[in-house]
Amino acid sequence: MTDYDNTNRGAFWKNDRREKDTHPHFKGSINIEGKEYWLSGWKKADDAKENAPLVSLSVQPKEARQEQSAPAQATPEQKQNFDDFDDDIPF
Repeated sequence: MTDYDNTNRGAFWKNDRREKDTHPHFKGSINIEGKEYWLSGWKKADDAKENAPLVSLSVQPKEARQEQSAPAQATPEQKQNFDDFDDDIPF
């Protein structure tokens, strides 16, 4: 079996987890020039063409979303502040 080159291709599907009007109607991913992105789409109407349906898109690098969800690491100065606990605990 040969490997499929997915460069400059993507797809998205109906978002079954949509809970609010601000959540996208469609979710998926796309590869642009070898870099992976998350793809989101919202159904809208084009007022210039008598409310013809259209999909508005948003693209976000996959690594950017992973960095946002990762917990922040404490700096050495912040870690030093945690050593100020009172050690006179009777147990």
